[in-house]
Amino acid sequence: MARTKKILAPTYTELIVPTYNALLKLGGSGTNNEIYEQVIKDMKLSDEAVDESHLGNENQTELEYQLAWARTYLKNFGVIVNSARSVWSITSNYTSGANLDPKEVIAFTANKNAKRRVASGKKVVNNPEKPDDGIAENDETEYPEEIKPWRQRLSEVLQNMDPYGFERLAQRVLRECGFTQVEVTKKSGDGGIDGTGKLKINGIFSFNVAFQCKRYKGAVGAGDIRDFRGSLTTDIEKGVFITTGSFTKAAKEEASNPGKQQIDLIDGEEFINKIAQYGIGVREVITYEIDEEFFLKI
Repeated sequence: MARTKKILAPTYTELIVPTYNALLKLGGSGTNNEIYEQVIKDMKLSDEAVDESHLGNENQTELEYQLAWARTYLKNFGVIVNSARSVWSITSNYTSGANLDPKEVIAFTANKNAKRRVASGKKVVNNPEKPDDGIAENDETEYPEEIKPWRQRLSEVLQNMDPYGFERLAQRVLRECGFTQVEVTKKSGDGGIDGTGKLKINGIFSFNVAFQCKRYKGAVGAGDIRDFRGSLTTDIEKGVFITTGSFTKAAKEEASNPGKQQIDLIDGEEFINKIAQYGIGVREVITYEIDEEFFLKI
């Protein structure tokens, strides 16, 4: 698979060590977003590199895509593990720091895949992966959870939904998240909605919340966040901006700008996470991977 343009974001090969170092700085564990923010800070990445959309999926940035593969290779090599809540942590053998060789980390998975192919009688490709090109679509490597094919398909389904169907879906997701008294106050031509509701925390505390939900391709900018914040009335205690796309670096900074009303952001990937978490229109299918090497050696 060839690229039609050079990417601005670092490739997963270039992100192997920064990802590991980011987790060390985070105290040995961190979420996808925490790793993402730490890597941007450590590598001093430009806004252009951070905001670049992944080729073939405008709802995910190239940096997020490459980081997902970097974490996968580190996991395969035994450097990190992840929990059901998508928290990544460094394994005991690597907690004190280590000099990782990215090519060695990636070669470990490539060699493991080659052994599987030999065991199954498939042809072995001499150079199955070219780490420097940033392309990791390999049918022998397990896809990172964030970029599995079903997610891309669901993203396409969301973009092509009838506006009224998308409105009902957005309301249901919000209710599953704990919103009550969800009321749509405005419908937009692009299938997005504005509305209000109440969010109860731990069954005790409740907040008046205003939300904006945009069915959107590409990245939402800082101007949209400012406009949303400016529309909030004095009785609103929390704002939530939901998009089926992504948010630019400037939009994220604007949402968390100190001294201004904080806006919670839910991008397309997190929206899909919520749909999967609550089983809305999707169902989990369990598959088993055969360890053919085990049966050869037993």
